[in-house]
Amino acid sequence: MGNILKDDLMKEIVSDFIEKENIRLKVYATKKKFKKLVTIVEGVEKDKLEQTAKELKNKLACGGTVKEGLIVLQGNHTSKIKDILVSMGYLPEAIEVKKEVVN
Repeated sequence: MGNILKDDLMKEIVSDFIEKENIRLKVYATKKKFKKLVTIVEGVEKDKLEQTAKELKNKLACGGTVKEGLIVLQGNHTSKIKDILVSMGYLPEAIEVKKEVVN
């Protein structure tokens, strides 16, 4: 019985890793209403958007939302977000972070 649970868990972990291996993420900061900065994360798979946004908001101690397939975080988090995404299982070479603010 224990082996079946371990096998299922391993399949889920391997499947999750393979999915994240094929992902290309793009992260950048931009200005929204009233010149407020937000950080945008593009490229997260649709079924993982809500969970990824929740984890990022928690780890960055900020507000945010999911809109039109994008994760929108309040504030400029471009300096910290790559390390957090890597700790969540995304490959460092698959994450493109633009340091300058995009208008």
